[in-house]
Amino acid sequence: MSRTAPDAGPSAGVASAPAEPLTHGLKQRHLSMIALGGVIGAGLFVGSGAGIAAAGPSIVIAYAVSGLLVMLVMRMLGEMSAAYPSSGSFSAHAERAIGPWAGFSAGWAFWVLLCTAVGLEGIGAAKIVNGWLPGTPQWAWVALFMVVFCAANLAAVKNFGEFEFWFAALKVGAITLFLVLGVLAVAGVLPGTDSPGVSNLTGEGGFLPNGSEGLVIGLLASVFAYGGLETVTIAAAESENPVQGVARAVRTAMWRIALFYIGSMAVIVTLVPWDSKAVVEQGPYVAALDQLGIPGAAQLMNVVVLVALLSAMNANIYGSSRIAFSLVARGQGPKVLGRVSGGVPRAGVLVSSVFGFGCVLLSYWRPDDVFPWLLNMIGAVILVVWIFIAVSQLRLRRRLERETPDKLVVRMWLFPALTWVALAAMAAILVLMARRPDTRVQLYSTGAMTLFLAAVGYGRQRRRARA
Repeated sequence: MSRTAPDAGPSAGVASAPAEPLTHGLKQRHLSMIALGGVIGAGLFVGSGAGIAAAGPSIVIAYAVSGLLVMLVMRMLGEMSAAYPSSGSFSAHAERAIGPWAGFSAGWAFWVLLCTAVGLEGIGAAKIVNGWLPGTPQWAWVALFMVVFCAANLAAVKNFGEFEFWFAALKVGAITLFLVLGVLAVAGVLPGTDSPGVSNLTGEGGFLPNGSEGLVIGLLASVFAYGGLETVTIAAAESENPVQGVARAVRTAMWRIALFYIGSMAVIVTLVPWDSKAVVEQGPYVAALDQLGIPGAAQLMNVVVLVALLSAMNANIYGSSRIAFSLVARGQGPKVLGRVSGGVPRAGVLVSSVFGFGCVLLSYWRPDDVFPWLLNMIGAVILVVWIFIAVSQLRLRRRLERETPDKLVVRMWLFPALTWVALAAMAAILVLMARRPDTRVQLYSTGAMTLFLAAVGYGRQRRRARA
């Protein structure tokens, strides 16, 4: 990977790369923990409760199915990112494989998603702190978190790496301890507890208490809980050895997903009745720890969820600034966002942080119209990104085999069959979203934004071609 033009692609001849490159300040230990902690987010700790309430014990099947899809997507993305390391990740790959309009659409849609997520995670973190310190304004806590992570990302990429290293270590430690305690309790060897056996899996309506419809709701909830895996391929471009870093992260993705997501769901529904109100009201992990009689379980998990939210804020400020930098480097955005100082795209960091805080203000100022519209608009962006990844991999794999086969350090399994299977699965999820009123609005809103960006990107591409 070139240090002078890390995002050179099809439009590199049209838009020159920034005069100063990004630094390679991330070490392998940073990248390893970013990959490990990236799969453990607030969606797992909190959002999984709604999925369990809808699907019952079959939530394990839902997470297994969506987990298999995510593994395929990560393998495809890993193949391309190892061959073409870039801070633009899938956006740069889409531009190289499909055309500038595709890179423009995927990149800016993901940028909006990440910036909005920064605000949402800040709101969630502020609510937890406000519960400990009632009477303090939530917006002030969000502002404090924004300032801390914005300053850290402005200083140097290694600061982002250090924050994520320790955040990830705390999350991994917490969920590992939970799994150990849970497995011991299920086996009946945890002191002071009796094994529930399979009573919670087969009782109260059985394994599929709400039928296939409940499983579908659980499946849709689980798909969107896997967000955050893409960050490692963005960060790899600033690591000491991008190719090896991506390859190692992707190759360990399978056991991480199986252990953290599917394993913890299996432990929870075995220990706690799926229809317990505590699963939704307190969160599934708190409910399971309470079932085991662990003192202070609620506060302990609040700390873990707070860490997960702050970790996501930090990662999304970083990711959004790098996506913007890459887009500008390829002539796909305002030049100011691509200015690099001290090896950091500081304008991109500032603008992404301001956008995120603007979303927080909208949640207070326009909670009934503008804010819900924004949330619906980003609701299905991750699926759009996955589709671009799959289509890009289909096209780039043949090109790599023909022109530079030595770059295929990571290979998609059973190509092209599993790539087509992944695309079919994504299409099925879109159909399921269109069938349900609560997800249909998200699908249509995201679709409208994607079509708008595609039209703008295609128009820019035509003007460039004529010029």
